Amino acid sequence: MTKGIDHIVLAVNSLQDAAGLWEQLGFKVTPIARHPWGTENRLVQLNGSFLEVLAIGESAELSEPSEGVFSFGAFNRDFLLKGEGASMFVMDSTSAVDDHKAYAAAGLPEYAPFSFERIAVSPEGEERQVAFDLTFTTDPLSAELGFFTCHNKFPENFWKAEYQSHPNTVRDLSEVIFVADDPADHHEFLKAFIGERTARLSSLGVEIETSRGVVKVLSPSAYESLYGVKAPANRAGLKLAAFGFSAANLESFGEYAEALGGRKTGDFWVIEPERMAGVAVICS
Repeated sequence: MTKGIDHIVLAVNSLQDAAGLWEQLGFKVTPIARHPWGTENRLVQLNGSFLEVLAIGESAELSEPSEGVFSFGAFNRDFLLKGEGASMFVMDSTSAVDDHKAYAAAGLPEYAPFSFERIAVSPEGEERQVAFDLTFTTDPLSAELGFFTCHNKFPENFWKAEYQSHPNTVRDLSEVIFVADDPADHHEFLKAFIGERTARLSSLGVEIETSRGVVKVLSPSAYESLYGVKAPANRAGLKLAAFGFSAANLESFGEYAEALGGRKTGDFWVIEPERMAGVAVICS
């Protein structure tokens, strides 16, 4: 079964500064939450998907990875050694058990099951339990980018309409755009991870439809030609280069984008990754 885009982890050095940028761009950002092991996040909730802005909190107690065991905290800590940016790509899930079976059938790397819970704060200030099952895997050609599925066990406590209504009128994360030297090298892994049997291959790269949003893998030259943004080159394999959003009113989004140095190219706005903690923002 084809999965949908669940969320993206954006690893940053300062949670306050990075969340402030997304607020300046016209997004509502949730209050700070802390994982049991000490990473901290603030979220941008959209229509069924979200952006997780994440930093290593003070006094964090991060477990180290070991054979068959993935460490979410240590992975993001190590990712930040090369700079801020989109560190992990996450698909939705209804069953961690089924995800493990699917990974095994596809020959993808597997890790021990991982679950956690925390307290979420509603817009009204109420505290409610949320819990998640995470199922990790790895693209052998892209060890510097994390991949997992996320089973949200209490969605009624997680999603809040007030947090999904943004002044810039953005509703959806419509595209996730990767860059790779040879996009075709990664399409078999991505198809297996997403649960989709087909992918469109072209001279520009690879495109895969998910049940929520489109995944694109572009060559550096195609990416630069399409968006006028320099392609990332400081990591091996797949680089998660840009988020593609759709806005109900592009003019309203443009007012926020322009204030952050964004520029309009044709029928979409582009904000450079240097402005947004290592990831480009594309909005149409």
